[in-house]
Amino acid sequence: MYIDSHCHINFPELSVRMPEILARMDENEVSHALCVSCDLPTFPDVLKLAEQHPNVYASVGVHPDYEDTPEPSVDELIRLAQHPRIVAIGETGLDYYRLQGDLEWQRERFRTHIRASRATGKPLIIHTRAASEDTIRIMREEGAGIADGGVAGVMHCFTESLEVAKAAMELGFYISFSGIVTFKSAKDLQAVAREVPLEKMLIETDSPYLAPVPFRGKMNEPALVRYVAEFIATLKDVSVDEVAKQTTDNFFNLFKIAR
Repeated sequence: MYIDSHCHINFPELSVRMPEILARMDENEVSHALCVSCDLPTFPDVLKLAEQHPNVYASVGVHPDYEDTPEPSVDELIRLAQHPRIVAIGETGLDYYRLQGDLEWQRERFRTHIRASRATGKPLIIHTRAASEDTIRIMREEGAGIADGGVAGVMHCFTESLEVAKAAMELGFYISFSGIVTFKSAKDLQAVAREVPLEKMLIETDSPYLAPVPFRGKMNEPALVRYVAEFIATLKDVSVDEVAKQTTDNFFNLFKIAR
């Protein structure tokens, strides 16, 4: 059994195919998926999927790439997160790769999400790209992570160094690998995946993006998360069953979901 810990099946190219998406998950032994919010205007669509399908969960948050979108407040995130199908805050974080200039608004948005996570007790889903130093710094300053009495979370679609992974794990965060880890060009990331303990690992698709090999360049979907698990099993020289079981256990433990 596999779990896709991060996908965007509310996006139109996937949501119109939901019966097929769910059937293919079942065929590939993908039991659950977490549909992750990117902004507040589309959050109702994310929540609706989680309400309609018992094996789909949802988060609430605003992606750091979304500049021209309603800004969340701590109180609003707390209110929306009370719904029983909402298991996480995010995705949130910092992205200095796509956006340039004064990005203080990104850092303030990140702090808002961390404060909502601490208030609700729901874990954070963190996106970081070309911003790892500030990401870890703000996590520490705001008390993200179990070491400071906060809540753990996950560094999703991880592409950073082993040092960044270790810093996050020290705060109680899991490291999630997407289809990127299967790419031939991802040798550095593969080296990181070998070092991250299975006990601190999740797997994801980030669909509809980043389909794993041998589907690279095609539309991604939750069913393909098994290929991430199979690749990691080869990297770490363990059975795919071990990867599947441990990452599934990690998912339920992190997001406090009863089996």
